[in-house]
Amino acid sequence: MVSDSCIGLIIMQMLLNQIRGKEVVFTGHSLGGAIAALAALHYLCISSSNSASTPVPPVLCVTFGSPLLGNEALSRAILRERWGGSFCHVVSQHDVVPRLLFCPLDAVPVRIIVGMQLQQRLGCTRRACAVSVLVAESEQEALRQLIQAHIRSVAMEQKLAAPDMRGGSPYRPFGTYVLCSPDGAACVDSLTAAVQMLYATFAARCVPGSATSLEAAHSCYGDLVLKMPQQLLFKRRPHTVNAPRTMFNSNYDAGISLALVATGIDGEAAEGTTARHWLKASKRAGRSPSLNCAGLATRLGKITPSRAQIEWYKASFDADTGYYDAFKQQRSPRKYNKANMCRHKLAQFWDGVLSMLDNSQLPHDFHRRAKWVNAARFYQLLVEPLDIADYHRNNLHKTRGSYINHGRERRYELFDKWWMQRGVFTGTGDTPTTSNRLRSKYAGLTQDPCFWARVEEARELTERAKVEQEVASLAMKLGNLREFERYSGELVKSKEVSIDVLAPQSSYTLWVEEWEELKLRDEVRTASLFQF
Repeated sequence: MVSDSCIGLIIMQMLLNQIRGKEVVFTGHSLGGAIAALAALHYLCISSSNSASTPVPPVLCVTFGSPLLGNEALSRAILRERWGGSFCHVVSQHDVVPRLLFCPLDAVPVRIIVGMQLQQRLGCTRRACAVSVLVAESEQEALRQLIQAHIRSVAMEQKLAAPDMRGGSPYRPFGTYVLCSPDGAACVDSLTAAVQMLYATFAARCVPGSATSLEAAHSCYGDLVLKMPQQLLFKRRPHTVNAPRTMFNSNYDAGISLALVATGIDGEAAEGTTARHWLKASKRAGRSPSLNCAGLATRLGKITPSRAQIEWYKASFDADTGYYDAFKQQRSPRKYNKANMCRHKLAQFWDGVLSMLDNSQLPHDFHRRAKWVNAARFYQLLVEPLDIADYHRNNLHKTRGSYINHGRERRYELFDKWWMQRGVFTGTGDTPTTSNRLRSKYAGLTQDPCFWARVEEARELTERAKVEQEVASLAMKLGNLREFERYSGELVKSKEVSIDVLAPQSSYTLWVEEWEELKLRDEVRTASLFQF
């Protein structure tokens, strides 16, 4: 028999196949919200991995009263993939479910977890919430105090930035949080601010005798959504009865005060000061993304001499060993030291760019802009061969494994992705399969950034093939070498390699000679076998 869960997975997969490549909205309430978020993440993953040359279709996931879904690693992964804007979590002021998993798992009463599962499985109505049913009214305040204590601990100790917590919960938020109350709503997209505001809103006015029941707090989202447009249109002035005149010396300060009221926090309460600070912090710090991008353009110009130094280093060895082998062998120590220093400067700059991109400090389409895609590609083609040379000179391929699988920096993998997607975003149709025009001369830089890593692997494979005695294993090695011969031959024939690849003492030239000797020996061996 097929279980209900298996049937559900099959149905979900069928639906995902039907909507693939289309704009889609996922939504759900309570545990249904967590399932909606998982489905959205799955859809984003398969959409981005199935076709590297097409952009991921717009996806929006809106959850209502959803519990936390993953840990710090998941939150950072979503931020790194720039998917955070696809998730919007609506949370009412006193709803315990979105805050429940801030508690250590062994501190949450088992009947609460069972109640949430029953609520999801039985499809409870708004007025029959299993969380409330299984918690007596006398116990509700104790549950609130438990949750408030643990989320306060997380907020106060800033454990969001330290996932290795002692005895705490690993669960952390991601995406944008819309914090609602009967007076309105406010949004925060900073994960640290989200934790702080989840605590401040929950603690505000949450005193015995006046607190909203668990059932009402968890089932009020329909009313909140209906009232939200009215609250946004209804103009109010911040309460200024006891506030000094200088408190609202700008529209920004007044807006923060209105946001406090919208989230249900009294500006005079103890939580008001903390909430005001984190609402301000939730606003993107520093300059706007566009100004940051303009500043990066200036910094890119300032590091151009480092790039020019490596280009000069390359030109000085093109006719002899090629700059890859010269760097690997540390030929001309003075020139090598300068090139190596410039290599590190350029890496530091591009790692800084990616860090700003990960932290949403650059425009959302930064990685699609031709200027930056081309600059990143030129840097990669020029410098990655030096990283490969350094990797093999230090014998890291023997301790860590092949460079391509175990040694590449994250920036190079991202730049590959940017380059693969360039034709889609520019509308030129210029993809890796259609952009290879016939060249009249060799390329300035070899168009495969991992070409030298493949050469190193081919040379090692050739050496192993020379001493291989087992026939099947030898045949497999020779087959792999013939495949590389075909691949590299096509690059050379189409002039997609730099002239340094064909330098008399380059690793590629030496491999061609070794391969020809091995082929000749294999032909002689094969002929001798047929004679017998």
